[in-house]
Amino acid sequence: MHTSPSDDLATLDTAASAPSPAEPGGPRRAASPWRGRVMAAGLLLAALNLRPAVTSLGPLLEEVRDGLGMSGTVAGVLTSVPPACFALFGFTAPRLARRWGPGAVVCAGLAAIAAGLLLRPFAGGTVVFLAASALALAGIAVSNVLMPVIVKRWFPDRVGAMTGLYSMGLSLGTAVAAAATVPMTDALGGSWRAGLGVWALLAAVALVPWLFLARDRTSGAESGLEANGPGANGPVASASVASASEAGASEAGGSETGGGTGTRTGTDTDTDAPAAVAETAAAPADGPAIRIARSPLAWAMAVFFGFQATAAYISMGWMPQIFRDAGVSASTSGLLLAVMMAMGVPLAFVLPRIAARLRHQGVLVVILGVLGLIGYGGLWLAPAEGAWLWALLLGVANCAFPLALTMIGMRTRTHAGVVRLSAFAQSVGYLLSIPGPLLVGVLYQHSGGWGQPLALMAGFMVPQIVAGVLAGRDRTLEDEG
Repeated sequence: MHTSPSDDLATLDTAASAPSPAEPGGPRRAASPWRGRVMAAGLLLAALNLRPAVTSLGPLLEEVRDGLGMSGTVAGVLTSVPPACFALFGFTAPRLARRWGPGAVVCAGLAAIAAGLLLRPFAGGTVVFLAASALALAGIAVSNVLMPVIVKRWFPDRVGAMTGLYSMGLSLGTAVAAAATVPMTDALGGSWRAGLGVWALLAAVALVPWLFLARDRTSGAESGLEANGPGANGPVASASVASASEAGASEAGGSETGGGTGTRTGTDTDTDAPAAVAETAAAPADGPAIRIARSPLAWAMAVFFGFQATAAYISMGWMPQIFRDAGVSASTSGLLLAVMMAMGVPLAFVLPRIAARLRHQGVLVVILGVLGLIGYGGLWLAPAEGAWLWALLLGVANCAFPLALTMIGMRTRTHAGVVRLSAFAQSVGYLLSIPGPLLVGVLYQHSGGWGQPLALMAGFMVPQIVAGVLAGRDRTLEDEG
């Protein structure tokens, strides 16, 4: 029977939580302490590789542009590639996992990351560089969607702890790539090609444990993924939002591809997995039809998610260049981006807890938006003099991402509802975020400065605030069904 990609996603997430025919006792656990340690190491190493392809590029964007003869407009296309790939290639992850098993697909994703990062330094022109980047980002997209499913499958009684490990690795990889790329480039002779290519080594190391873990090629019938699950009228979203109440912050630092925190019940974000698993298993397979595309709540959430994603990808792609054009050194610009990314580590744990205790999350949306506006204003007035302050403020503003995921969980009452809303908000949101970095590049190219691009970035904050306030009202998707 034909199923949509989002049906696959909902089924995949449910199957990872519920007992399967092949494994009557429930989700598969590590067969031995040795395998458990390998799985934990593989989880951490995979997480370390899910951001360097993006955050290593920003500090060297000027050198890449000069080396490839890339215009500001084309550089804008390059910085728009991540959300485009996440929206496009995320479609394939659930179906591939149904056929080959999540472990094998993540292994293939890491191989794609390694290959893409290895090929980028040998690109003789922009097209090849873009294609190699897209290959790496495709691997990131499918891995990012399936990692939470793997956590629930292999560590059903330690979902929170393992998601914390995954979160730490994700945040560490994001910040270290931003901070260390320029120093490593200098140490390797000053070539941007070497500075970008070295990250392929980290991906190759991460691939080693997954070559063993991928031998578990449990497919649809064996893991319960063939059953029909609740569909969603949106292409793809990270399965971790549906399991958010059992995990900590699986995305931090303003990074944007699935995972994250949330709470489906309005309780603390560190609720244990067994309760959520039991609730999922006990929930009826069918519920009232939710016409997600006609839901004002769903559209408000999608617009909020899209504009916060726009801000994050603009920051990762262009912020180092803004600082460099203001006279800040390349290495310091990379550190400033790392600071922005690192701000999300503590706040991604704190914000969901605060949001879960509020009936209306609009006040948090407004606070983050105002901090973002102050940060952009500071970049326009004194980009070099107040660089560290603006980086801190914009780092806090980029924490709208874990807040968005928390709100997705709080705006639904059922497992099917959270998967549908997550799928719609993230898929539509990522599509909405694609033009932003490109428009920044176009304005930068044609104006020759950062006044107009910064005005555009600040302008994006207005619909983000408005949509976030509307999405934060105390109601649920099922109320609109």
